[in-house]
Amino acid sequence: MRTVLLSGGSRGIGAATVRAFAAAGWRVAFLYRQSEAPALALSQATGAVALRCDVRDPASVAEACAQATRALGHVDALVNNAGVAQQKLLTDVTDADWRDMLDTHLSGAFYLSRAVLGGMIRRGEGRIVNVSSIWGQVGASCEAPYSAAKAGLIGLTKALAKEVGPSGVTVNCVCPGVIETDMLAGLDEADLEALRQQTPLGRLGTPQDVAGLIVWLCGPQAGFVTGQIIGVNGGFGQ
Repeated sequence: MRTVLLSGGSRGIGAATVRAFAAAGWRVAFLYRQSEAPALALSQATGAVALRCDVRDPASVAEACAQATRALGHVDALVNNAGVAQQKLLTDVTDADWRDMLDTHLSGAFYLSRAVLGGMIRRGEGRIVNVSSIWGQVGASCEAPYSAAKAGLIGLTKALAKEVGPSGVTVNCVCPGVIETDMLAGLDEADLEALRQQTPLGRLGTPQDVAGLIVWLCGPQAGFVTGQIIGVNGGFGQ
């Protein structure tokens, strides 16, 4: 049975992806930082292993990956999905805001990838999927740190795909557009309708739209796909 470790798995895109992997017959472990009740409920519903982890902390990541390996036996696929959102003018962004944004999105992906790659390389196969954002591709006003961190994931994807491809490991990046998750909680209906109108498909994305692609990228059909930056955006921002 194939195995997957996913960060940021308790809500939104992460929770939908945990459910999609479980439904496809994978053994799943996922990480969460604060949302314990949703994480435990998701674990009970899917059979996935829920592990508390602060991906900003390399020691916490090392311990969580050791626990995941004990639970799963090994890790065939890694999905770097942990993320936080913030809307601020750059002049209002504090040093702590900046570090938190980069450490959660970019450093966390680095720590997790480093932790699992040794096993993947020894087995001669593996999958890594990084979850970036359309804002990592085109940038967003009042979200400069978020955009920078997500753009960093795109660069990490392209470089790592070249580095580990000869070892049979693929690395790809998914860039969601406007997706119906908690990150849209601060928008009113008029704002949401404006975003729908800007999307050629005429609707907002769902977490399931993104989850399906992630599962596919981790499966055998995507064995010759690596170093790719794939939008799931309904045509928004194109």
